[in-house]
Amino acid sequence: MRTSRRTAAFRSAMGTLTAFAALLLATPLAQAAEGVVASPALFGIPVDFILFGATLLGVALFHHYVLQVALTGLVTITTYKILFTGFKTGAGIAGFGAHMGHEWVLLVNLLGLLVGFALLARHFEDSGVPEVLPKLLPEGWLGPFMLLVIIFVLSGFLDNIAAALIGATVAASVFKRKVHIGYLAAIVAASNGGGAGSVVGDTTTTMMWLDGVSPLDVVEAYVASGVALVVFGIPAALLQHKHMAISREFKAAHRIDWARVGIVVFILVGAIVANVTVNLKFAALAEHFPFLGVAVWVALLLAVPLRRPEWSLVPGAFKGSVFLLSLVTCASMMPVEELPPASWPSALALGFISAVFDNIPLTALALKQGGYDWGFLAYAVGFGGSMLWFGSSAGVAVANLFPEAKSVGQWLRHGWFIPIGYVVGFFALLGILGWHPHEKHKDVAPAAQMQQAAPAVMPAPSARDTAPGSAGGTTPAIGSPGYQ
Repeated sequence: MRTSRRTAAFRSAMGTLTAFAALLLATPLAQAAEGVVASPALFGIPVDFILFGATLLGVALFHHYVLQVALTGLVTITTYKILFTGFKTGAGIAGFGAHMGHEWVLLVNLLGLLVGFALLARHFEDSGVPEVLPKLLPEGWLGPFMLLVIIFVLSGFLDNIAAALIGATVAASVFKRKVHIGYLAAIVAASNGGGAGSVVGDTTTTMMWLDGVSPLDVVEAYVASGVALVVFGIPAALLQHKHMAISREFKAAHRIDWARVGIVVFILVGAIVANVTVNLKFAALAEHFPFLGVAVWVALLLAVPLRRPEWSLVPGAFKGSVFLLSLVTCASMMPVEELPPASWPSALALGFISAVFDNIPLTALALKQGGYDWGFLAYAVGFGGSMLWFGSSAGVAVANLFPEAKSVGQWLRHGWFIPIGYVVGFFALLGILGWHPHEKHKDVAPAAQMQQAAPAVMPAPSARDTAPGSAGGTTPAIGSPGYQ
């Protein structure tokens, strides 16, 4: 009965979204001569963002139909842009094709990394290392706190989803499945915080890396997430110890499969070396070929003779990747020039927004807009989703293992220390390092390059234009004051 009600609600919502989109698409718009116009607005909000916000709201409300919602939003936004406003690369289908011609490298790179890291995480899980971790836990409340620290560290080189699942599995064992909801929220926060400062620890930071942000600009997020770990970790550990003390009756751990550990290291090192080499030696080619995603898969395939990956994970990982890539593509079409200027208050707000809306498209919007301090952004969109169980993929994964966590009220009530940790960590980073915004590191409009190249083919100025005292005056030398 509950499933049928959810299905009916989903269909009703999709019908409402489609009807709303049709109403917007039917609105008569004045086209500019070149076929690209500024986005119209309703109540001061560009229609592009209204459609995008409706898509994200659908993702937040209908967790069982996220792929359908994302694809519906992608088709609606694309149709709207093609028919009415056009793209920065041009109008109509041709403009859309040019836009995707610019975005495809990022999307393919992201697809390769998401699916490849799913196989990498399984290599680590099968290595036997997670089963040895309980032996490292001390007695008393320090045991649950140390588990959070271990999850935090693992998330720095594993995907935060894998780190959260490993931590939740260990917690289920050492606490005999009597895990407090507040501690489950802390597990999610530890995994998200641990991945916030590493370009291989979270999808959002990997997106920044792929987009040209230096890993050194992201690593400063560890200042904030480290402070937050202490703020939320201690009360969460005390709460769990009071709820259920750690059990020392561990099952005999399997031997560590060092070959799989070596494969994990080999893949990560290969990805880092490939990205550094391309950025230093072949930066121009990086815009035209997905080197990083290919490097991860080459490393995976080279390791097949040593240990075979769990290929059965590929379909599920691919499906999840298509969902995320749909949202990233939607975000790439947004008129970011209409957004409020990048600042530390807007970065702080993004953390709270990411608790409700998916942080992947929020990151894509911020990257396209530029002007953020990337360490602050990485922390905000990475850690902020921990405040609600569905605010991050790690939270959804843990809630699937512990269904009792799928309650917004219980999560907020027992995980009250997560929002406090987020705010304290953010202002600790602001006070220690300060806000240092980065200029837009990447040109997104090829048309701008064409405009820069245009003067090179213009006819030489006439004598009238260059003669002293003429209407045009003397043409300044290139690079001199007054040259434009």
